[in-house]
Amino acid sequence: MDVVYPGCAGLDVHKKTVVACRVTPSPQGKPAKEIRTFTTMTAGLLALSDWLAEGGVTHVAMESTGVYWKPLYNLLESSFTLLLVNAQHIKQVPGRKSDVKDCEWIADLLRHGLLKASFVPDRDQRELRELTRYRTALVRERSAEQNRLHKTLEGANIKLASVASDLLGLSARQMLAALCAGQRDAAVIAQLAKGALREKIPLLEQALVGDFRPHQRFLVAQQLAHIDYLEGLIAQISGEIAQRLGPPEAGGEPPAAPSGSGQELTEPHPGERAADGPRAGAAVTALTTIPGVGERIAQIVVSEIGTAMGRFPSAGHLASWAGLVPGLNVSAGKRQGNKTRRGSPWLRSALVEAAHAASRTKGTYLAAQYHRLAARRGKKKATVAVAHTILGIAYHLLKDGTVYEELGDRYYDERDRAALQRKYLRRLEELGCKVSVELPVAA
Repeated sequence: MDVVYPGCAGLDVHKKTVVACRVTPSPQGKPAKEIRTFTTMTAGLLALSDWLAEGGVTHVAMESTGVYWKPLYNLLESSFTLLLVNAQHIKQVPGRKSDVKDCEWIADLLRHGLLKASFVPDRDQRELRELTRYRTALVRERSAEQNRLHKTLEGANIKLASVASDLLGLSARQMLAALCAGQRDAAVIAQLAKGALREKIPLLEQALVGDFRPHQRFLVAQQLAHIDYLEGLIAQISGEIAQRLGPPEAGGEPPAAPSGSGQELTEPHPGERAADGPRAGAAVTALTTIPGVGERIAQIVVSEIGTAMGRFPSAGHLASWAGLVPGLNVSAGKRQGNKTRRGSPWLRSALVEAAHAASRTKGTYLAAQYHRLAARRGKKKATVAVAHTILGIAYHLLKDGTVYEELGDRYYDERDRAALQRKYLRRLEELGCKVSVELPVAA
């Protein structure tokens, strides 16, 4: 088998140690293998880097094991060509596994060019990913706390959520604050309603009568305080994300230093570094023109896939990476199933959320696609299909620098009018109807 990388190394990464196998050419013609174990402390990783450089190593491969690969990648990416490989793709023969054999196996595969690297963005984008993923986790935590608040109120038979559409709106929050303060008169509390909710004061008076004990009063106060804290934290992180993405349009004012840094940026802003793609801020603005995609979803998409689409050969490759295409599982000529493959869970969940929003829009191509597929394939499969379409649209917007053009909800009907007419005529004839068609006269 041909040798592709004569000077290479394989790393078996753990929490406390990393076992490295360095393979270098020798005068005798056979590869010289050396194996050492280093600690994962910064000093140990720097010693590993020096040891690899001394042997003339150019390429280094490692498994993607949890988060333990990240410090190695951060310290080694400037000195070597790194390959982060899916652990499922390089499994060793069962019964022959040890840390030493694992790193040797990885080195051998790398030496002969048999490893395929996972997509790892640059460090600026990785940091942006951490921010957007942390915000997503906080948004989910806020939703969970809101559900706990609903359960606590239901336990006290306070049916405020059945009357007010938003339990955390201004009127509902003031009513809950009054309940927590010890107010028991439902008529007095109902008068705190504002705007359109005042038309429902009689219903509010009934909904606010319950068995609200000190236990629920304490819980509701704590849950509201927790929700307020999470909303403030989410707002801070959103501000940091917007600052890192840069101005939405080219030629904007240079961004200030990140909050808490205490110094000005002395190097180009991360949002301005995508030489082969649009700037991050402009990319977010372009993506928000897609129905169902808001600013938060657009920021997640940019942080997950970047703005330079050259790393993905086509929109189909990107959709496959995101886990939005049917899987291939055929044996003996029979399809065993076509479940979507595992991909990026953060990107997939954001796109599915956008697909749900797009399906509720009026007069859009994406809504028409959803309803067309939901009738035949079901709502869940239709949602995944719309998410796939949104990602394909995003790919072309970022790659070609084009703007989104709405096809409208009549696109499928106008695409082949004659075929649609024949379909409905045949259906009516099957039902025993006699039909004659008169086409409108062209003006």
